Amino acid sequence: MGESEKEKRIKREKSRLTRFYRDLVGAKKGIAAGLIERAAFMRVQCEDLEKDLNENGWTAPFSQGNQEPYDRARPQGQAYQTLNANYQKIIRQLDAMLPPEKETPQSDGFDDFVNGRGEL
Repeated sequence: MGESEKEKRIKREKSRLTRFYRDLVGAKKGIAAGLIERAAFMRVQCEDLEKDLNENGWTAPFSQGNQEPYDRARPQGQAYQTLNANYQKIIRQLDAMLPPEKETPQSDGFDDFVNGRGEL
């Protein structure tokens, strides 16, 4: 039995995330591997839930007994919100494991001006 399309999407997302964290070492690498596994699954699930919510809406008509029908929240909406919040937490955890990026200072032009004065 081959991989389902969803399994392939999870695998692609896992590979994409793994590239960002391939330079981690020791315990961080092991911790990141587990978080990446969860994050990849959650992202694909969120994408599927988003598609469902876009197609079918966040609410659905509901009636019970003699009550007037009303719209109530679909369970997919709650699942999406919970999953998305947890995904964001995992991504923040992973991001905290990365070394800080070195920022190149932006030139305000003064050094170029001063250094260029002798060229007149």
